[in-house]
Amino acid sequence: MAETDKTNQSAMHVMSGIKSQHDGMGKASVKKFSKKNALVIDQEEYLREIQKGSRLHLAKAITFIESTVSDQQAIGQQLLKSLLRHTGNSIRIGITGVPGAGKSTFIEAFGKMLCDQGYKVAVLAIDPSSSLTGGSILGDKTRMEELAKHPNAFIRPSPSAGTLGGVHKKSRETMLLCEAAGYDIILVETVGVGQSETFVRGMVDFFLLLALTGAGDELQGMKKGIMELADAIVVNKADGANEKLAKKTVAEYKQILHFLAPSSPNWNTPALAVSSLYKSGLDSVWETIQTFKKEMIEQNAWQNRRKEQTVDWFKSMIVDRLYRDFFSSVEKKETMAQLESLVRDEKVTVSQAVEELFSSNSKQ
Repeated sequence: MAETDKTNQSAMHVMSGIKSQHDGMGKASVKKFSKKNALVIDQEEYLREIQKGSRLHLAKAITFIESTVSDQQAIGQQLLKSLLRHTGNSIRIGITGVPGAGKSTFIEAFGKMLCDQGYKVAVLAIDPSSSLTGGSILGDKTRMEELAKHPNAFIRPSPSAGTLGGVHKKSRETMLLCEAAGYDIILVETVGVGQSETFVRGMVDFFLLLALTGAGDELQGMKKGIMELADAIVVNKADGANEKLAKKTVAEYKQILHFLAPSSPNWNTPALAVSSLYKSGLDSVWETIQTFKKEMIEQNAWQNRRKEQTVDWFKSMIVDRLYRDFFSSVEKKETMAQLESLVRDEKVTVSQAVEELFSSNSKQ
């Protein structure tokens, strides 16, 4: 192909040296697949940049942690191991609530207030994954547009990927990476209220339940268990014509909380009214969290809880590993398929099928 006049190029032009072949024309091309080389990164650069607060390197490290590719997982774990001594200096806050309670709006207003005060705030926003496709929208950076632009903020949306408790199973490790990057406050937004919110309570220092006004039906639908897990209940959208009703709802929550066992030792769970729209009441929430931390540290409950959470994390990781290993071999998958067919045709009971599955496993 002749050299082309570079001053007269269009978007349709094929530059010199580029060979193109249309479908059905010429000799059919054969794709050659070769094994990819293992991913290699400059670990020292990553460690240095993460500790300097590079959001780009932090985001990439989290991607390694969340990856299902073995070599990327190994890189993520090695980075985390090297950064462990720089973790543990943040306040970890879990935020949950019924759909429509305004979790994202509250987190943006609350997080921006903290960022404006000089704190570095990381938001781990968990989006529900589709049970059909496994996909997630991951739109939290769009919903928290103002906060996403703040230089002191870092927002990381992750799919729940079917994990109970409405958090990603790598959220704990992501928190540690954010702490190593110098973030003072970690906000974990969950999918919503459910019976598995104990999972969230087991990975944060302070658990905040966001509620709406209209306490009648709302309190009927709210599980007693989730209220007992909360270190504070915040009634959102206390503004305009709704402000009076919000205060009434707060009073009703206070009455109920008086009869419930506290989530943390010697702590009286408060109920507060907040307007995320008008930024009112947010300072009271932060004062409550700071008071909570002070009292828990004085009782040695702060570090004790974190140690127990780490042990629980260790045990849950063992269960995950056993599950993966159990179904990793072709033989187990074939046995599983055969037993599923027998159960479906009601030729064996479920208990018998499970017994057979484990018996075949022990023989292998």
